Amino acid sequence: MDAWQVQGAGEPVDVLARVELPAPEPGPGFLRVRVTAAGLGLPDVLMCRGSYPLTPPLPFTPGQEVTGVVTAVGEGSTRAVGEKVMGVTAFYLGQGSLAEECLVADATVHPVPAGLTDAGAAGFWIPHLTAWTGLVDRGQLAEGESLVVLGAAGGSGIAAVQLGKALGARVVAVVSDDAKAEFCLGLGADHAIVVGDEPVASRIREVLGDGADLVYDPVGGDLAEDAVTSLGRGGRFLLIGFASGRWPQIDPHALVVTNTSLVGVIAGGQTDDEVRAIHAGLSELITSGRLRNAVTDEVPFDDLPAALQRLADRKVVGKLVLVR
Repeated sequence: MDAWQVQGAGEPVDVLARVELPAPEPGPGFLRVRVTAAGLGLPDVLMCRGSYPLTPPLPFTPGQEVTGVVTAVGEGSTRAVGEKVMGVTAFYLGQGSLAEECLVADATVHPVPAGLTDAGAAGFWIPHLTAWTGLVDRGQLAEGESLVVLGAAGGSGIAAVQLGKALGARVVAVVSDDAKAEFCLGLGADHAIVVGDEPVASRIREVLGDGADLVYDPVGGDLAEDAVTSLGRGGRFLLIGFASGRWPQIDPHALVVTNTSLVGVIAGGQTDDEVRAIHAGLSELITSGRLRNAVTDEVPFDDLPAALQRLADRKVVGKLVLVR
């Protein structure tokens, strides 16, 4: 099969090679999927660099997100050959979706919701599962509350902006330039703040008055350390990721005197029933028109290294999806 393979540690354009590999055989509890679309994200860049926690041994095929058609099933799988699914690949085994076919654990695939194209579905599940886990399960976002999304024009950020609006929040998008601000306003954000010389927390407070109820942070670093001071009393700061390269260092005393909380968020560890309930909730929001596809670029298979490098260089607005 045709596949992209990481053969060293470095930038995507330097370490990705196109190779021919045998199609993977699904073991018990796994299935093989013919890839029609694959979502691209920062973890794919970090795996190229060898800095992602679940990077498999070299050489390997990256790609966490997939939409496709089941071509083979292992013992105990509940899926059928020919079924269209979306989900999370066995990238941690080196069998990711940046290939003609990939492996997926049976428990991590779901039907494609009505209203999503293959490309839309491939770029949907991981960002929106993370956003639901953060906003609903961990952040307890209530209708009418204020939500600040850092890095709002990235894959994780656009999911949080849209889901926050769908749940009735007042959403402030924090981005790095004017084009990204316009993009986020088009997604439904109520306000957009472009990071500049002035502390972002003061600008958030100018917009919200009493401070933020929730801050959704996939960025970390200096921006997060600034934004945490925008929380109002009882506010929650959701630690999603560290696209900046480091987690924020936050003073506990500042949290104590404002009755605010740091909340860790990871899209994993839920029971099968809990994940099915999240899928059902997101599917209902899609079919009702309250959530929509935010894929901004469909990348041909041949162009993968350059596309991932654009993502690595932070030149992407929205979500990239590889299509076959």
